[in-house]
Amino acid sequence: MPGCLFIVLLICLLDISSMQNDSCINGNLSAQLFSEPGDYILGGLFPIYSSIIDMSTNGSPCLCFSSLNWYGFIRALVMKFAVEEVNDMNDLLPGIRLGFEIFDTCMESVVIMQPSMLFLSEQWTQAIRVQCNYTSYQTRAIAIVGPSNSEMMAITGKLFSFFLIPQVSYGATCDIFSNKNLYPSFLRTVPSDKLQVMGMVKVVSHFKWNWIAVLGSEDEYGKQGLREFSNAASQASICIAYEGLIPVYTDPRPAISEILDRIKQVEVEVVVLFSTRYAISKVWVASSGWSIYQDVSLLPNIQTVGTVLGFIYKGVQLGRFEPYVQKLYKQLKMEQKSSWSNDSSFLAEYFGVTGQVCPECICSFDLSVLSQPLVKLTAFTVYAAVLSVAHALHRLLDCTATRCKSVEQQFYSWQLLKQLQNTSFQLNGTLFQFDANGNPNIGYEVITWVWDDTPIFTKIGEFNGNLSIQSESIQCGEERYLELYQNSALSCGDLTTHTSPLFTDDFQCTACPQGQWSLMSSTNCSYPVYTYLDWRDCASVVLLLLTSALLVGTTIVTMLFIKYWRTALVQASGGPLNILMLLGLKASFCSLALFLGKPNDLVCRLQQPLTSFISTVMMSSLLATSLQVTCVTEFPGIAASYYSLVRGVASWLVVALAVILQAGICSWHILNSPLLSVWIANKYVNFLTAFLRCQVDPMTTFCLMLGFNGLLSLLSFMGTFMTQKPTKQYNMSRDITFAALAYCITWVIFIPVYTALSEMTKSLAQMVAIILSNSCIIASYFLPKCHLLLSRPDLNTAEYFHIYIAGVTPKSTVDESNGASIAARRRSKE
Repeated sequence: MPGCLFIVLLICLLDISSMQNDSCINGNLSAQLFSEPGDYILGGLFPIYSSIIDMSTNGSPCLCFSSLNWYGFIRALVMKFAVEEVNDMNDLLPGIRLGFEIFDTCMESVVIMQPSMLFLSEQWTQAIRVQCNYTSYQTRAIAIVGPSNSEMMAITGKLFSFFLIPQVSYGATCDIFSNKNLYPSFLRTVPSDKLQVMGMVKVVSHFKWNWIAVLGSEDEYGKQGLREFSNAASQASICIAYEGLIPVYTDPRPAISEILDRIKQVEVEVVVLFSTRYAISKVWVASSGWSIYQDVSLLPNIQTVGTVLGFIYKGVQLGRFEPYVQKLYKQLKMEQKSSWSNDSSFLAEYFGVTGQVCPECICSFDLSVLSQPLVKLTAFTVYAAVLSVAHALHRLLDCTATRCKSVEQQFYSWQLLKQLQNTSFQLNGTLFQFDANGNPNIGYEVITWVWDDTPIFTKIGEFNGNLSIQSESIQCGEERYLELYQNSALSCGDLTTHTSPLFTDDFQCTACPQGQWSLMSSTNCSYPVYTYLDWRDCASVVLLLLTSALLVGTTIVTMLFIKYWRTALVQASGGPLNILMLLGLKASFCSLALFLGKPNDLVCRLQQPLTSFISTVMMSSLLATSLQVTCVTEFPGIAASYYSLVRGVASWLVVALAVILQAGICSWHILNSPLLSVWIANKYVNFLTAFLRCQVDPMTTFCLMLGFNGLLSLLSFMGTFMTQKPTKQYNMSRDITFAALAYCITWVIFIPVYTALSEMTKSLAQMVAIILSNSCIIASYFLPKCHLLLSRPDLNTAEYFHIYIAGVTPKSTVDESNGASIAARRRSKE
C-alpha cells in the first residue's frame, strides 16, 4: 500500500523542479525574499495571492491572480523575520544557520499540494524516494509552518503526518486536529475552536442570554464552530432559536437577506457569529475570525449594529517587526527599478507560482496595515511557530550557549517532533508550550467595541478555561444595553407549557414525536433512558446479603426438621405441612430476584403472581395447622373422633382450596396486565430519564392477591388467639398466633406506605416486606421448635405433644387435673 501511494506522489512530482530554480538566486535582497539557504530548511505555507485563474492539466503549476493578499503576505514576512532573529541569537543555535522556503497556497487545495510535495522530497533533492520504511528518511524541510486555515490543513495534515514531519499551524483552529491518532505530527500556535466555543458559551451564560441565534460562514471554520457551539449551548440550557450559514464562495447578499428575515421571525436580540466577514445587527458575540477584522470594523455605518463582544487570541506584541518591515521595503524599492524591471520571473519562482506576478503590488501596498490590531495579534502566532521549532532543534542538537554538540549527527523528522511536543520557552516574558494534543497554553481575551471615529477594541475579560469579566471596563451605556437584553431574555419554556421544544429545520418550536422528549433549549429529541434496580446498587446488595443469610438459615431449619422427622415435635406441629412451609419460605426468598435487574415482559408477568402464590402456599399450611390446634383445644369432646380426618384429608383440602383460589386470582391478573413493552410504547413521555420497574396493573387483582394472603393469616390468628394452653403440653397456639399476627401487621402497614413511595422505592419496599414477613414466620413459628429440638430433647416426647398427636389430653394429665380439683374442694369445705 505505501508503495502504491508514493508511485502516485512521484507522478505528481514530475514537474516539481519547475518550482525551484537555483539560477534565479542573484544574491540581492529581493531574490531572497521568500527563500534563504541554511543548514536546515523550514517550509512555509502562506496565502500570498488571492486565488487561481488557471487550473493546469499538464502538470505545470497553477496560475494565481496578481491581487495581493496583504494579510497572508505580511504573515509570510513574519516567518522571514523570525528566522533571521533566530539566526541572530548566538545562544539559541550557535554555529547553525536556519533557512526557509516559503510558497504561496492561493487558498486552493490544488496549489498547496505542489509545495507540500517538494517539502517531502529527500534532503537536498527534488524527488521522493520510494522505500518500505521511512524511519531513516530525511526530508527537504525539517518542519512546516502553516497552513493558514483548517480547510488547507485538512489537505496537508495527514500527508505530513505519514512522514511524522512537524507541522505547526498558525491559523488552523478546528478541534479535529487535536486528535493525535489522525494527525500525530500536528501542532498549532492558536487555541482550538473548542476552547473558543467554551468561552463564548460562558459569556452568553454570564449575561444570562438564553434565546439567541447562531450564524457561521459556509466554510470549515464556520460550520465546525456552529456545530460545536450548538452542542455546548444545549448542555448549558441556552435556547438556539435559529442557526444559519453565510455563503463564502458565492454572493452572500440573498442568503443574508433571508437570514435577517428569519432572525426577525424568532425575535432574538443576541447573535453568536462564527465567520470571517459578515455582520448584520443586534448584540454580537464575535469569534476570533472577525472580532478585530478591519474590513468589518470600518464598514460604513458599522456603529449602528449594536454591541459587539469579541474573542481574540492572547499574544505578545512583536515590537521589532514593524521597523523591520519598513527597513526591508526601503531596500526593496531601491532594487525595484534595476532587478525587477530586468527579470520579473524570479519573484514568481519564490512565490511558488508562475505566470502573472505583480512585483509593484508588493512594494506599493500601504504599510499602515502593520499597525492594525489584527496584524499585531496574528504576527505572534507565526513568530511562535518558528521559535518553537528553533527551540526544539536546540534541544535535539544538544546545544549550549556556545555550540551544538550533536551538529554532525544526523537526525530525522520524528525525532524533532518528539522534542517539539515537549518544548517550552519564554517569549517576551511569557511562557509558551504545547499540551499533549499539540495545542498552545494561550487562551483568549474578551473585547468589546467602543465607538469613536473608528472602533476601539477594549479588553473586558479573559478566558483560558475560566471566564473573568471586568465589569468596570464596560462603559455605562454598553452595560445598560447588555442588561436590557439580559432582562428580556426568553426561554424555551416560555413557548409552551405542554410540550418540550425542538428547533427543527424550519426553526419552529414544535412538540417531540410520541415516545421522545428533549431538554429545555435542546435542538433535538431523544428516546428516554430507563434506569432500574441493578444488582450492584447498594440497596440491592444489602437486601441480597440479608436474603442469602435467611435462605441459609431456612435451609438449616429444613435439614433439622428432616433429621428429627419421626420425633413427636415434628409430627405434632404438622409433619409434612412444616416441610411445605419451609420450601415456600425458600422459594419466597428466591423470588426476590424478580425485582432486580432490567425488567422484561416475562419477568413482569411472573413477578407479582409468583410471589403472592408462594405466600399462599405458606399461609395455607399455617392455617391448616391452626385448624388442628383449634380442634383439639376448643372441641376436646369430639376431637378424638374426627382428629385423624382433620390432620389428614381436611388439612390438605384447606391447602389445596387456598392454592386453587389464589391461582385463579393470579391467572386473572396475568390475563389483564399489559406487557411491559406495550406499556412503554404507549406511555406518554415527558422525561429523558426515568426509573423502570414492572408495572402493577390492574391494581384490583394486585390487592386481591395480597388481600387473600392477609385473609389466610387473619384466619390463622383468630383460630388460635383465644385458645387455652393445654396443661403440661407444648403451647402450639402461641407459635401460630405470633407468626400469623406478625405477617398480617407487616402487609397491613405495607399497603399505605407503598402507595406513597416513588417508583424505585416501591420495589425496594415490597422486597423488604417479603423479607420481613418471612423472617417473622421463621422467628415466631420455627425457632421455638428448633430451640426445643436442640436444647430440650427431654421434652421432645409423645406425652408432651400427646394432645396434638392423639387429639385428647393424656390420662395422667387428666388424673392429676381431677386430683387437683378434689383437693381444692376439700380445702374449701374445711
